[in-house]
Amino acid sequence: MPAASNKQERLEEVKKEVDELAWSAGSAAELMRNIVKLLHDQMLKYNWVGFYMLAKSPAERSPMLVLGAFQGAMTPHSRIPLHQGICGAAASTGKTVVVDDVNEDPRYLACSIETKSEIVVPVFAHDEVVGELDIDSHFPAAFDHEDRQLVEHCAGLVGKFLEKIPG
Repeated sequence: MPAASNKQERLEEVKKEVDELAWSAGSAAELMRNIVKLLHDQMLKYNWVGFYMLAKSPAERSPMLVLGAFQGAMTPHSRIPLHQGICGAAASTGKTVVVDDVNEDPRYLACSIETKSEIVVPVFAHDEVVGELDIDSHFPAAFDHEDRQLVEHCAGLVGKFLEKIPG
């Protein structure tokens, strides 16, 4: 992929690639795998990229966020209860959460000492939160308005794909 002359152009290039992935995906799992790989590989400051999906088992009283497709270092947080951590906050409120300095946010569930900032975007299907796209960066304040738009676009495409699946 040719190098973009500025961040906005770069984000537009990545957004087009994500749109192509959504168009050609054969399953939601394939789409999520391809999105995390693309974002991790193409966005310099996106050091860990993963989807958590809501799941409820008979043994658990409330839904849990369960780690799905991801790129980056292994995480000790493969299951996160709602209302815990930044991921739980985004899923519980249905709102994007951007944290410029994870060390200053008491909700942060430490995964890596290298993580400095994080963005978590809920995935909606049929007007309900069904999961989220979580991205960590080794850089403080890595996620600006343009990054937020890109990540929300990715999460929105996954939600639209999931709505097409008979449930």
